[in-house]
Amino acid sequence: MKKVLVVDNNPVMLNLMTTHLERDGYEVVTAKDGLSVLELLKSYKPDIIFIDLIMPNIDGERLCRIVRRMPSMKAAAVVIVSALAAEQKISFREWGADACIAKGPFNKMWERIRYVLERLDGKQEGIADEIYGLEDIFPREITRELLSVKNHLEVILSSIAEGILEITEGTKIVYVNPEALSILGVPEENLLASDFEDLFLKDDLPRLRKMLRKTSRGLKQNGEEFLLANGKEVLLTLMPIREETDKCIIIMCDISTRKQLESELRQAQKLEAIGTLAGGIAHDFNNLLMGIQGRTSLMLMSADSSHPFTEHLKAVEDIVRSASDLTRQLLGFARGGKFEVKPADMNEIARKSSEMFGRTKKEIVVHKKFQQKVWTVEIDRGQIEQALLNLYINAWQAMPGGGDIYLETENSVLDESFVKTFHARPGRYVRISITDNGVGMDEKTRLRIFEPFFTTKEMGRGTGLGLASTYGIIKSHGGIIAVESEKGHGSTFSIYLPASEKEIARERRSAEELFQGHETILVVDDEEVITDVSREILETLGYHVMIARNGKEALEIYRQDPAKIDLVIMDMIMPHLSGGETFDLLRTVNPAIKVILSSGYSMKGQAAKIMERGCRAFLQKPFTIRELSKKVRSVLDVS
Repeated sequence: MKKVLVVDNNPVMLNLMTTHLERDGYEVVTAKDGLSVLELLKSYKPDIIFIDLIMPNIDGERLCRIVRRMPSMKAAAVVIVSALAAEQKISFREWGADACIAKGPFNKMWERIRYVLERLDGKQEGIADEIYGLEDIFPREITRELLSVKNHLEVILSSIAEGILEITEGTKIVYVNPEALSILGVPEENLLASDFEDLFLKDDLPRLRKMLRKTSRGLKQNGEEFLLANGKEVLLTLMPIREETDKCIIIMCDISTRKQLESELRQAQKLEAIGTLAGGIAHDFNNLLMGIQGRTSLMLMSADSSHPFTEHLKAVEDIVRSASDLTRQLLGFARGGKFEVKPADMNEIARKSSEMFGRTKKEIVVHKKFQQKVWTVEIDRGQIEQALLNLYINAWQAMPGGGDIYLETENSVLDESFVKTFHARPGRYVRISITDNGVGMDEKTRLRIFEPFFTTKEMGRGTGLGLASTYGIIKSHGGIIAVESEKGHGSTFSIYLPASEKEIARERRSAEELFQGHETILVVDDEEVITDVSREILETLGYHVMIARNGKEALEIYRQDPAKIDLVIMDMIMPHLSGGETFDLLRTVNPAIKVILSSGYSMKGQAAKIMERGCRAFLQKPFTIRELSKKVRSVLDVS
């Protein structure tokens, strides 16, 4: 005896079908909706299934697709019996059905059912692709309108950017829109009729059930955050269906991306705040170093080489240089150390920097793989060399017993999807990667490595400034730095620097000597220690020096006799009138004025902007007497 399952929410239809099928010798089981069918098919295997299309709790089309994908139902025949066949085109073959019969007068409809059953039993030739029984009924205009409204609502639900689900009182899922399927990552046939609670972690179930209980009492539950079992974070809003108290609509928003962006923003803001503090400290410290360097230079100029204090003074200069290197790392993190940008070849820089490092660390083997004809980049060479050295040292420290560093360069074209996370522009970049086979990092450490003063080393073994400085240097060049690491499996730092169309100019180094002159120079700085030492150094070099303590005073002095002053050396950070504002006002007096900008740091690219407006040169504190003499002459000697 063949088994038949009849699915229809009309009890009259179920009774008539059961009576006639049993009279013809079939075993009949009935179900009123799709949800009941899927529960039934867990233990019952029919030979033939008759399905109506318009039903609650999973409609006939979805049910047909789900049944056809079930391995246990591969051999079962599926027949659609629906009045909808007279109102709109039905692609029943695409849904997996074997035949389709239009509902009409029962006696004629039954003839079509028996006709199909005979062919399914193999007693007659095969079933045609046509819909049987259409000639016995007439389309109804009002039904067409209702179907149009239903289809319109379906299109709207499919287009909504939020996930929409409908669940029963027993938390069984009976509807999902495409966005919900995307968020959950589960095929529709596996999701429908499954338990909504199974989508969540067990720890969140008490909160979820509390929301469901309130919704069953007719209370809307506004957004609460939950973690899905698939790892995504979602915001749920639960709304009761007023006329169907056993149902509830759930709006699901994927907030994983938003959470990630918020986390990245907080990290960026934290680094920005720390960078501002670091830059301020470096600026003030460089001013103090300038005073020490200047006084030491003056004493060395006066002292005979045989004087017993000469060696001590040279040692002081060495200490100042070391301290200056430390503040340069702080400035690098604060993105205030990029001053002399020129086209450069990263292959050459990577090769020379790695060779210099390799000579001091014999236990490390550096393997090089450089792309031929690597694109040009516009960089501050000293800053990038410092960044690479910091990464070499970081790799060496990760391999206390020695190991291998793999250094590679290559041309890369980055698309929008890659650069979006790093808040950079898509386009051509040169990638420099440094890989070690050291101890690696866990996720918690990896997220903090670019914070200044964060270090995993013991007290007294390091400042924690190296990677922070590298981060700031790369960012100040408009670049990207990315890290891949796993505990026990080494680390890879990848630097991406924007490519340039400019050609590389080869420079000639001039001999180290003191350049003197006789011109008049106006020194503008609010720090007395700077003006005092600058005056003495410049006067020692033969120049006539005038002093201004702020921008307003500088303007007053310059306006009195512009032709008398040949050069202005001006601090960038001053109260009342900043260096940039003072420069602009001085140019209104003399558009061809010669100005050297001097500062302990360049916060947020202010120095670069002033340079673009016509400032002749930049001098970073602390500077030596030779650096000052060379810079002054280079500006004065240009007509």
